[in-house]
Amino acid sequence: MSNVLSLFKEDELYIPEARNNRAEILVGDAKRVLVGFPDRTFRCAVTSPPYWGLRDYGVVGQVGAETDVRSYISDLVAIFREVRRTLRDDGTLWLNIGDSYTSGGRTWRDADDKNKGRAMSYRAPTPEGLKPKDLIGVPWRLAFALQDDGWYLRTDIVWNKPNCQPESVKDRPTRSHEYVFLFSKSEKYFYDWAAVTEPALDAKQKSKNRRSVWNINTEPYAGSHFAVYPRQLVRLCVSAGSERDDRVLDPFFGSGTTGVVCNELDRQCTGIELNEDYAALARERLLKRR
Repeated sequence: MSNVLSLFKEDELYIPEARNNRAEILVGDAKRVLVGFPDRTFRCAVTSPPYWGLRDYGVVGQVGAETDVRSYISDLVAIFREVRRTLRDDGTLWLNIGDSYTSGGRTWRDADDKNKGRAMSYRAPTPEGLKPKDLIGVPWRLAFALQDDGWYLRTDIVWNKPNCQPESVKDRPTRSHEYVFLFSKSEKYFYDWAAVTEPALDAKQKSKNRRSVWNINTEPYAGSHFAVYPRQLVRLCVSAGSERDDRVLDPFFGSGTTGVVCNELDRQCTGIELNEDYAALARERLLKRR
């Protein structure tokens, strides 16, 4: 791939000033865009799809706005099936996904002073078999569905957020974690354990194999995208799942964090984003390298 940042919309190609970026942004539905890629294109995929029933991105066909959680899972399985096809045989998928609670019969959600993005004009009904206030268990529903579809589910990683946002609940603990699942395409796959070691408690050891609980603060972001995962989280995934000059995929590019990290680590990156405004935001962010 040439050393440019590209923004595609249908058959049109825009090539702005490169400024040493190695990322391309494709605007469109992830599944449809991925169909155009040949098998075994990417070394790894790192992504965080829209969470079910938590955000309204204002785009027709957006993932996460399905009225049934089973449809949401089904839509993601179909997209990640194309991701698996386009991964190299030794490739991995690093999937960050959060959970949610049933709406309890509410059909909308008011704005939150601490997070304006939480306001929604719709709320999905309580899924069949669940009760009001139930934790839905979306991450594990998706993980098992992907496993059933052919992925190797290698580990669950708990992303602990020491600076998590407070919640006004009094009948349960405040949720301060999300999951990152590591999937592989094959039984044997590339994983650079040495690139992501952590400090050892034993003074005789310099480092140890990284554990499955990652304590990483969320990062503030001044842009209009309100679901940005931190660069340090992505940095660990990209470092473990790829090598220099490898091509990394993010089918839910959002504000472009995966691309920013790939630039830092000398990887190529292909990002797919349905929302044209977010694609433009990512383009600006990549050009500024932040």
